[in-house]
Amino acid sequence: MPVHDLVIRGGTIVDGGGGEPRIGDVAIDGRTIVAIGTIEGRGREEIDATGLIVTPGFVDVHTHYDCQITWDERLMPTSHHGVTTVVMGNCAIGIAPCRPEDHDLLVTVIEGVEDIPEAVLTAGVPWKWETFPEYMDFIEGRHADIDFAAMIAHAPIRVYVMGERAARRELSTQAEQARMTQLVAEAIRCGAVGVSSSRTSAHRTTGGDLAPAETSTEAELMALARGLKDGGGGVFEINIEFADADEGEESADYNLLRRAVKASGGRPAYFLLMEFARQPTLWRTLLELNAQANAEGLPIKGEVMPRANGVLWGLTASHHPFSLNPSYRAIADLPLAAKVAKMRDPAFKAKLLAEAPAHRNPVLVVMAKMFEQAYALGDPADYEQPRERSIGGRAEALGVDPAGLAYDMLLEDEGKAMLYLPSTNYLHANYDCVHEMMTHPDSLVSLGDGGAHYGMICDASYSTYLLTHWVRDRTRGPRVTLPWAIEALTSKPAKAFGFADRGLLAPGMKADLNLIDMERLTLPGPEVVSDLPGGGSRTIQRAKGYVATIVSGEITYREGAPTGALPGRLVRINQQDRVMEKVAELERA
Repeated sequence: MPVHDLVIRGGTIVDGGGGEPRIGDVAIDGRTIVAIGTIEGRGREEIDATGLIVTPGFVDVHTHYDCQITWDERLMPTSHHGVTTVVMGNCAIGIAPCRPEDHDLLVTVIEGVEDIPEAVLTAGVPWKWETFPEYMDFIEGRHADIDFAAMIAHAPIRVYVMGERAARRELSTQAEQARMTQLVAEAIRCGAVGVSSSRTSAHRTTGGDLAPAETSTEAELMALARGLKDGGGGVFEINIEFADADEGEESADYNLLRRAVKASGGRPAYFLLMEFARQPTLWRTLLELNAQANAEGLPIKGEVMPRANGVLWGLTASHHPFSLNPSYRAIADLPLAAKVAKMRDPAFKAKLLAEAPAHRNPVLVVMAKMFEQAYALGDPADYEQPRERSIGGRAEALGVDPAGLAYDMLLEDEGKAMLYLPSTNYLHANYDCVHEMMTHPDSLVSLGDGGAHYGMICDASYSTYLLTHWVRDRTRGPRVTLPWAIEALTSKPAKAFGFADRGLLAPGMKADLNLIDMERLTLPGPEVVSDLPGGGSRTIQRAKGYVATIVSGEITYREGAPTGALPGRLVRINQQDRVMEKVAELERA
């Protein structure tokens, strides 16, 4: 009988293809799944998976680990949640290409847009590259707990081609646009997954200015798209507001996206899809437009977070409802205990609450004024709470000042309490719109944002949330089935971004797997740790119930604890058409 490197026995196999779960064994040799069913041969190592579900490793196609991978071997918090492959370089933000004289400029953009402190970037990023191919060569030498793939991003392209003129958001010339096309094509040929861009008023530098790519012209976006065509593959990812879309009317921004797909030679395009209070029906309009586009052969899909895109507030976080008030800024750098003691002074409280938030970034000011919509997240974390449990709802029921209540809630647990502001997807204080968005055939479950927003957002746990809340626990509306959820986390994003060797449990596929105890699967509340370069802090969120995570045949986590194995490597994707043909062949087989 053959001897395998690893045999997983008796688990409930949910293969990622959407089929019904079945009991069986999985045999692994090296980096590859070699057999599924009843395995007669023994394994050099065996795992009893009785009572556990066995799934492919999850694929998160929207992260920002471009910086963190240059200094870190563990892509936390994403790797705590069953994810074995990430795509980084989203939303026009990246660190290559970049000339030495432009390092500070890009750091300012990344700090402002992605909430990664300048001190962390200065201490952590080694800048041992200039071009994008050189960056890819550098990170190819990095080892991590999960695999990582990269897109080339619009902001560094623009700065590389235009210098300071890019930061001033001046118009690019035809010659500069031609150079951008060349850079995208070069990136695709060296294995980039695609190119990313952004057109949103939320992306600003630390000085409050719009980031370099946000106001670029259609001609410049088409130049990026043509780079995909010239390079022979890749996807086009964009964060775009569709601010011109009136109810029931087609959006000029969406037509721009359609033209980008055509300019790219028909490459797939992905955008962030969510419900906004200021445009409450936009998401439904965009789903209808997606359906029309795909029916016409234009592959456009929305990326959907399976809960609110939310902001974490706390005295240990980057911001909270009063962090922009003058009195708080005077104590912001005190140790936590001293800060809490000062804030418990009634006179200080009265003075601070009488002030208004002020900041060069208007987005932060708007969020600070939305505090009545926030609520205590709790432990385990509860992201779908009724309106009456919000700060505003609780204050009304108690007959107290909402600002004073929010202030007191921040001081709970000796200042370690976390508030959660659901900024999108929560207009009606439930996730019914999320269910409709994420289950639409022209959507992808995504938007983990791992590797960025260190002090304000911790959405990398969305995969665990999909399994706990949407499959098992939700009582306030429709749920999803386990096979649907696993497919949404594995083969669907893998196919969408051209990863032909992962996302399914099948012989010949890469041995990336999860063993999960669904009964014990739990999502605790976020916590703040100080483990970044330069002594920087970040918010992470762990999970309980992942019995084992396997990457390339090596067990990387057991019961949430790292084993020390670092099999994760750079994934280069070349000629995506050929990759997608391989996917089709596997499906036919």
